[in-house]
Amino acid sequence: MTSQKPRVRFAPSPTGYLHVGGARTALFNWLFARHEGGTLLLRIEDTDAERNRPELVEGILAGLKWLGIEWDEGPFFQSQRLEIYRAAAERLLASGTAFPCYCKPAAYTGADAAPAPSDAAEGEGDDETPKALKAPACPCRDLSPAERAAREKENIPRAIRFRVSRDGVTRFDDAVFGPREVQNAEIEDFVLLRSSGVPTYQLSVVVDDIDMRITHIIRGADHLSNTPKQALLYQALGAPAPIFAHVPLILGPDRTRLSKRHGATSVGSYADEGFLPEAFRNFLALLGWSPGDDSEFMRTPELVERFALSGVSRTNAIFDRPKLEWFNVQYLQKPPVDELLPFVEAELKRAGLWQDTWAAGEGRAWLAHAVDLIRPRTRLISDFTGWARAFFTDDFDYDAEARQKFWKDGLLAALLAKLADALAALPEWNHDACDTALRALAAAEGVKAGLLINATRVAIVGRAVAPPLFESMVVLGQQRVVARLRRALPFISAH
Repeated sequence: MTSQKPRVRFAPSPTGYLHVGGARTALFNWLFARHEGGTLLLRIEDTDAERNRPELVEGILAGLKWLGIEWDEGPFFQSQRLEIYRAAAERLLASGTAFPCYCKPAAYTGADAAPAPSDAAEGEGDDETPKALKAPACPCRDLSPAERAAREKENIPRAIRFRVSRDGVTRFDDAVFGPREVQNAEIEDFVLLRSSGVPTYQLSVVVDDIDMRITHIIRGADHLSNTPKQALLYQALGAPAPIFAHVPLILGPDRTRLSKRHGATSVGSYADEGFLPEAFRNFLALLGWSPGDDSEFMRTPELVERFALSGVSRTNAIFDRPKLEWFNVQYLQKPPVDELLPFVEAELKRAGLWQDTWAAGEGRAWLAHAVDLIRPRTRLISDFTGWARAFFTDDFDYDAEARQKFWKDGLLAALLAKLADALAALPEWNHDACDTALRALAAAEGVKAGLLINATRVAIVGRAVAPPLFESMVVLGQQRVVARLRRALPFISAH
């Protein structure tokens, strides 16, 4: 199986949004497929009618697309493949590796219980049978043909269970955790098909992975408890087991399972906040995987080139929000500014500040200049419409603290009026000309240049902390700077 190009899958369940744990699982599958020249399938595990929310499928797809994870085949929907699972269960029944169970659903955990959450759930899966109920005896296992016939005659609803040998062990190899084995006596005769005709997670996932020729299963470490059952199913269905690779879970800073109490867990929430997808990819990739050295800032092609299952850790990863913010700052500042423009454009459009003249030509060049000036002081894309709003619109407010600190001198209104006149008269508009005009006025009026610089910055961008003043004035342009200085005068006078 390993001689062919790898085929991997990401299999979310539409019971919630695309969460961090699922996104990391999807990313590892994608990086592995791209590194190996293989194929990534997307499968929607939507057989649980009670818990599924079909409208969330689009949200999951949107989250994957934002993250830059492109699948090669799919999406496939398990709800459209129910007959395939039922046929497989009947084949196992006919071969004697499964048996009909007539117990009432409440009589035995798992009989009609919901399937285990799939790889995209926050916990990335769970064992559907509590540890305390391992391997109870099902009274239906050893029914005689006559006893079964009597129950069939009474039309008692039946589930189909897998018949687990009471002797020996089940073994499988894991690319992360190494050889594993479980005593068969610890594995219950698990349900394959519920009495409702709906397959369990154990059956549907194995049937699909065989049918879709999956070679490697990369998923969360809490699926380890499911794997012995699935290994038995591969054997019973006459198919070689794929290579398993269980990746460490993601914990919050308090080392408990990542949840809403730790902040946002949905990928879409981070997109809305203003994180860049490549920064998020870089951050996620290092949650449970290492390239083998201290490298941190790695563009996506480098991640693809260096990713290997041998670098996946057995130790649970810690979701560190400050580290994510650090990555975002790196991706705001280091790549060529042209790579950032589409994200700034989308943010400006979202805030209703976009102007079509910025789409091409001189307008695009101006936008690149403005973004390049602003980005050293940004943490999120949303900063471009937050504190940096004044660079893209005249509709901005003066920060109250900045006004209190830098507009308290009673002479400032008259000084800024004179500065506006001096700047309006400049024949050339550049950094040095603006600098010279302001300092000349300060000298003539007997005030410190810093007094004018700080007051002017508040007047033209509304804040005390912003990019260098004279570079900001060049980006804003002569007409806009002069107009903003004059607009500020009544506010300074009324201060």
